[in-house]
Amino acid sequence: MAMEPPKVYIEDVHRYEGQPVEIRGWLYNKRSSGKIHFLLFRDGTGIIQGVVVKNEVPDEVFDLYDELTLESSVIVRGTVRADKRAPGGYELQVQDLQIVQKAIDYPITKKEHGIGFLLPRRHLWLRSRKQWALMRIRNEIEKAIIDFFDERKFIRIDAPILTPSACEGTTTLFETDYFGEKAYLTQSGQLYMEAAAMAHGKVYCFGPTFRAEKSKTRRHLMEFWMVEPEVAYATLEDIMDLAEDLVVYIVERVLETKQHELEILERDTAPLEKVKKPFPRIYYSEAVNIIEAAGLPFKPGDDFGGDEETVISKSFDKPVMVHHYPAAVKAFYMKRDPKEPDLALCVDMLAPEGYGEIIGGGQREDDLETLRQRIREHGLPEEDYEWYLDLRRYGSVPHAGFGLGLERTVAWIAGIHHVREAIPFPRLLEKIYP
Repeated sequence: MAMEPPKVYIEDVHRYEGQPVEIRGWLYNKRSSGKIHFLLFRDGTGIIQGVVVKNEVPDEVFDLYDELTLESSVIVRGTVRADKRAPGGYELQVQDLQIVQKAIDYPITKKEHGIGFLLPRRHLWLRSRKQWALMRIRNEIEKAIIDFFDERKFIRIDAPILTPSACEGTTTLFETDYFGEKAYLTQSGQLYMEAAAMAHGKVYCFGPTFRAEKSKTRRHLMEFWMVEPEVAYATLEDIMDLAEDLVVYIVERVLETKQHELEILERDTAPLEKVKKPFPRIYYSEAVNIIEAAGLPFKPGDDFGGDEETVISKSFDKPVMVHHYPAAVKAFYMKRDPKEPDLALCVDMLAPEGYGEIIGGGQREDDLETLRQRIREHGLPEEDYEWYLDLRRYGSVPHAGFGLGLERTVAWIAGIHHVREAIPFPRLLEKIYP
């Protein structure tokens, strides 16, 4: 009785050169020269070319070519052969082929499709080469983030999704009913990380956050992922150093492990190779000078929008850290500079090549009475923040942290135009299907 060939993933076929294997996947493409059929199979880990030669397989296997349609699910058996011309450097000399399910009229063809056509079919669009590469880069960035904080002995603390109050202002909250009370989808895990930092010293959370911003720019999603470290006894300078180290670590990791995916995306990696310490650090006032020199209409004292961030970031060939914004445009919890009380001890990191803000953070107000006053100034209900004020009543210390937006980071590193392709299922203004 003949032994069954091992079931293998395409990414592992190099270990089976000259041996029979079984691959389970889908038909990615096909072409024929008459007596030889060339079939491209994908299985999620890669793509391999299968060669079907007439007279070397039973007629019923050879004739399946005519039945095979794009994205039909198949089980294929054959012998692995090294071939430098083949995608991945190996091909499969097919001996047997079985159609599991025949896909009829797969909607995403090899021609160019517009975004309006592709987005409602995101569940299928994820199978295409570029989207496949993007998700693998996203996965690597997520792993790199976790490894970075693990290596530095941070504790991961999961923040709640449902919250009783606002973190980043009340105008962008998604409201929901919580058994007769109002609750909100989280805008940030930061306030909870401040509590966790008082228990564990250095912590981070990593999860989805929600902003009901009526914005249609290429940088905005209604639901996005954020990693938020918080460190007890840290200052603004400390947190700027940490942010710099994190971004260098992520970029180096992707360059080291995801060359194939970057090539699929046709990403020019030269700008990424320049992402080394130290990053330029400039005051908000210096950033305003850059904006004014570029001729953009801008009122000093305002926060930066996408156009301003683009102009600033394009002035540097690596991420730039802009610090000491006017306190008036920052959140209630930002500590002010004792030497310049109108300025906040905060920082935004802007990615180069025009990608704009990927990190926002700073030092938190650690004085009880000052924080209480800020809550009142922002018109927030003090009773909702009693637990947060407790952190200043019982062992308050200087502390700082930041949030890194995952999708903006993926978009920059992968070199894509819009963040909607940096998340598996984007939630956009007025678009929540599928």
